[in-house]
Amino acid sequence: MRKGLDNHTTEPGFLLLGFSDHPCLPSVCFTVFLIIYLMVLTGNSLIMLITVMDSSLHNPMYFFLRNLSFLEICYTSTTLPKMLLYFLIVLGSTEGLLLAAMAYDRYVAICDPLRYSLIMNGGFCMRLVVGAWMAVVPLQVGQTYQVFTLPFCASRDLHHFFCDVPPLLELACADTFCNQVTLHTIIFIFAVLPFSMIVISYSKIIKAILKMPSVLSRHKAFSTCSSHLGIVTLFYGSAMLVYFKRRSQDSADTDKYLALFYTVVTPVFNPVIYTLRNKEVRIALRRLLWRK
Repeated sequence: MRKGLDNHTTEPGFLLLGFSDHPCLPSVCFTVFLIIYLMVLTGNSLIMLITVMDSSLHNPMYFFLRNLSFLEICYTSTTLPKMLLYFLIVLGSTEGLLLAAMAYDRYVAICDPLRYSLIMNGGFCMRLVVGAWMAVVPLQVGQTYQVFTLPFCASRDLHHFFCDVPPLLELACADTFCNQVTLHTIIFIFAVLPFSMIVISYSKIIKAILKMPSVLSRHKAFSTCSSHLGIVTLFYGSAMLVYFKRRSQDSADTDKYLALFYTVVTPVFNPVIYTLRNKEVRIALRRLLWRK
């Protein structure tokens, strides 16, 4: 719908309302988000340090985890301190591809263990990571350009705590059909397809695990996947609820709180889940602390 056509501008300046509609929340939110941000920086930096310094963790699984931790730091840094649209959507899309690559790594490790080192060699892992970072750039540059060349209405109040595409499009004074097509194309490529690959990988992993003869083997195989599966559930579960449900004015508050899960909660829980549920990381952490 075209609205406010007599009073629009193309200058991309917006007021992020965040949680200011609740008068008692701003000071509480500042304190909570500051603590969360410091936890994200500390926890994920520690994961990166451990997986670099401990030679026993120099394998594909922890190579991907190190890249995921670096991405989580960048992702949270674009949503909490600075709210940068382009980097946010690039990093979010990259995380979806990286989680799919990690699922493929677990699939090969459990379903084809004899060829694991041959398939998941250093060069192939590097190509997967570089591909995850580079594949998203062209489409996201185009989408960012499309959004900020739109004429926007007089009201610049964005009912969100970061610059997300759907609420930005709601402020446009022009037809946003092309933008919606681009948005849903990007969601399909960088969310639906990677999630489908993860589901297929884990369906085959579960079948392979259930065929294992010993209970100990099944437990060990499940434990190597549970951490990754927890992060996938948090990230994709909350993101899909935000982007796939029908938007309405009443859902603005709900969307903000759901967005907290894939932009803030997931980066916080990433080091917690991988540290508490992973014996190798716990041992490496003790070795690092003892060395210091």
